[in-house]
Amino acid sequence: MSKDTIAYQGHAGAYSHLSCTKAFPNMQAYACDSFAKAMYMVERGEAKLAMIPIENSTAGRVEEIYRLMPKTELHIIAEHFEPVNHCLLGIAGASIEQLKTVSSHPQALAQCNNAIESLNLQQIAHLDTAGSAEELAAAQDPSHASIASELAAKLYGLEILQQNFQDIAGNTTRFVILSKENLMPEYVKNKTFISTFMFTVRNIPSALYKSMGGFATNGLNMVKLESYMASDSMSATSFHLDVEGHPAEKSMQLAMQELAFFSSEMRLIGTYLSHDYRTKND
Repeated sequence: MSKDTIAYQGHAGAYSHLSCTKAFPNMQAYACDSFAKAMYMVERGEAKLAMIPIENSTAGRVEEIYRLMPKTELHIIAEHFEPVNHCLLGIAGASIEQLKTVSSHPQALAQCNNAIESLNLQQIAHLDTAGSAEELAAAQDPSHASIASELAAKLYGLEILQQNFQDIAGNTTRFVILSKENLMPEYVKNKTFISTFMFTVRNIPSALYKSMGGFATNGLNMVKLESYMASDSMSATSFHLDVEGHPAEKSMQLAMQELAFFSSEMRLIGTYLSHDYRTKND
C-alpha cells in the first residue's frame, strides 16, 4: 500500500483529503483518525507520504504538529496551500428556506458565523467538517445542513446550497508533505527554496538573538519563527524556523553554523521548493 498512498487526518472529504487529491491526484488518499497515526504510517512504511496542516490564515498554527514532529524522523519534502471554500450543504431537494440547524467543526462554524446568523440557524459542533456531512447524508433531514468541502458534497451525495459560505474571503491552510526519505531537491539559482529547522537554544544570555544573527548577516529571509515547549517539564523552549534558502548556498551554510553554535539541539527537517502561493500573495 505504501508506494501510492498518502495519509491524512480526518474523514473522506475533509480539506486535508481535498489537498491530497489536488497535490497528488495519482496517489491513493488514506484517512486516519489522528495526525499521529497519519505520520506514523509514513514512519512504518505503510504510506509513502502524509499531508499535514501546519497553519491557517484565520485560525493560526496547528499546535499539535509542533509537538509531534520532534518525535518522528520524517522530512518535509514539499508544502501546499489550500484556499478554504466552505460550502453550505443539504440533502437532495432541500432548500435554504427549510433549514433550522447546521453542523460542522467549531472552526468552520466560527468562520461562517455571520452567514449562519443571517439564516437564523442553530449551530451544532462536530469533530470534523466531512464527518458532519456524512451524518447529514445518513440522517436525510431537510431541515439540517452541514458546512464542509465541495469534495464532501460529491462523496456523500449532498447538494451545495451555497458556495463560499465563509464570512471572510482568502482563508487558506498551509500543509506540509512528510516523507520517510529526505528528498531534498538540487539547488537551482533562480528558484526559491524553503528550509525548515527545529532547534533548542543553549541556556546562555541572548542565545535566541545570537542564533538568529547568522541569517541576518548573510542576507537570508526568515519567513516563520514559532516557539513551543519541547517537553512536559516546561524546562526548555524549542523553535520552528522557516528560512528562504538552500543548504547548498554558502550564505545558508554560514548561517547554519551560527545557529548550531548557539543551539543545544538543531535539526534541518526539510528543504523544498517554495509554493507558488507565496509569490502570488506577496
